[in-house]
Amino acid sequence: MLFCPKCSALLVPKKDGNRKIMACSCGYKSEHEMTPRLSEKSAADVAEIEVVEKEIETLPETQADCSECGNDIAYFWLAQTRAGDEPETKFLRCKKCRHTWRDYS
Repeated sequence: MLFCPKCSALLVPKKDGNRKIMACSCGYKSEHEMTPRLSEKSAADVAEIEVVEKEIETLPETQADCSECGNDIAYFWLAQTRAGDEPETKFLRCKKCRHTWRDYS
């Protein structure tokens, strides 16, 4: 980013005839023609993202019976699904089979 030496505002690109220059709303114009700067990055310069297949659960656990597999441990979280003056909804996810359900109690 370039800033105006007169008023310190941000300079923006403008056309001056067939040239592109940097100009400010206060009337300042740069004397140099704006030339695009290209930076070349190869794919080797960019770090690769490692994909992890294992899903890591960071949710708290509780005792709850799963209706699908009968397991008695589930992850849980709370979410505001209704109006702000209504209580939150408790969601549960079975630790074994990943079945998800709501707890309305």
